Amino acid sequence: MLFFHVEQLRYVVIELKTTKFDPRDAGQLGFYVALVEDRLRRPQHQPTVRMLLVADKNESVVRYALAGTTSPIAVSRYDLSPAEQAALPAEDALTRAVALELDDHTPPSTQSHRKHSSRSGSGG
Repeated sequence: MLFFHVEQLRYVVIELKTTKFDPRDAGQLGFYVALVEDRLRRPQHQPTVRMLLVADKNESVVRYALAGTTSPIAVSRYDLSPAEQAALPAEDALTRAVALELDDHTPPSTQSHRKHSSRSGSGG
């Protein structure tokens, strides 16, 4: 989820995981923040904040996974009822939606280059 804090002039990227914290989750969230920093953030904006909400976490694993991180990040545990958890979209569906959205915003010159490259790689 992407929010913009009007008073602090910063983007807030929130990722909701239906699983226990895994160090790879921090990397995935970092990818999303890098996209926001590159495509949306302006010089007058404060650094983007990242929040990772997980079903469960081990404090030591979180601490070591984030040891080298210098940007603002929070990892927190949440509790959902079974009905609330069932209402969440699948992670792969959200990933596909983001990928489609990014493709829609790719400049036409880059899109045509991609199409040309994939055709030339197929031998014809």
